[in-house]
Amino acid sequence: MESNALLNANLSLDSDISLYAQLVGIIKRNISTGVLAVGDLLPSEAELCRALNISRNTVRQAIGELEDEGLVVRKRGRGTFVADPSTNRRGVRYSFTTEVSSMGKEPSSTLVDFEITTPPAIVCEKMELREGTPVYCFTRIRNVDGEPLILETSYYPQYIYPNLTREMVQTHSFYSLLYHVGITPFTAEESYEAVTLDSHSAELLGVEPDSCAFYHQRRTRTEDGRVYEYTRSYIRGDRVRLDVHMQKSGIHFTRSID
Repeated sequence: MESNALLNANLSLDSDISLYAQLVGIIKRNISTGVLAVGDLLPSEAELCRALNISRNTVRQAIGELEDEGLVVRKRGRGTFVADPSTNRRGVRYSFTTEVSSMGKEPSSTLVDFEITTPPAIVCEKMELREGTPVYCFTRIRNVDGEPLILETSYYPQYIYPNLTREMVQTHSFYSLLYHVGITPFTAEESYEAVTLDSHSAELLGVEPDSCAFYHQRRTRTEDGRVYEYTRSYIRGDRVRLDVHMQKSGIHFTRSID
């Protein structure tokens, strides 16, 4: 591709579509039309910021969404490249960014806490780990259109990505980082329970204590059966509806966000 294909793109400050979503759409169109071919190197963050007059956070959010969808791959020290779709392994793929964007809403995340810790016995049991195994634990608020929706705490064994930092969690899709070291989601188990929020969780979600919520748990495994992720979340009950669809082929659920 010509080196200036993306650098000559036009973003509109007057559009109802956020700048990062506009950039995602432009890169997707360039990939789908063949202007960007598999293996092509995208301009650097600094080049995109300078040429399009946007912030580095905007670029990182756009690239993070494209990573979540498997369209690009970041290679440390080399840059961001158009991914080969044939290398995407079968399995489950979930992206909060993609889910919310598909509804025409704007997603964002706020990192509340990041630490390396020894998890309690119940978490070790959920993750099928020996007690004392160190894990990453990070808590994020997932926002929709600037308003808190989900309070999410995730656990990952430290050994799967030994050098993870707080900054990396803030600026990269963690699933894409794991993909680079061969960790991909293959199966996931989820559950939902109706609960009321304690004062701390309610404050972070911007609602009154004892407000209704969904308590959501997800456990994700690799193709060889290892549990590498355990996430537990509180989802505001006043903004989310769960719909059940039953067909001959099975049952599936969808989430609607008000």
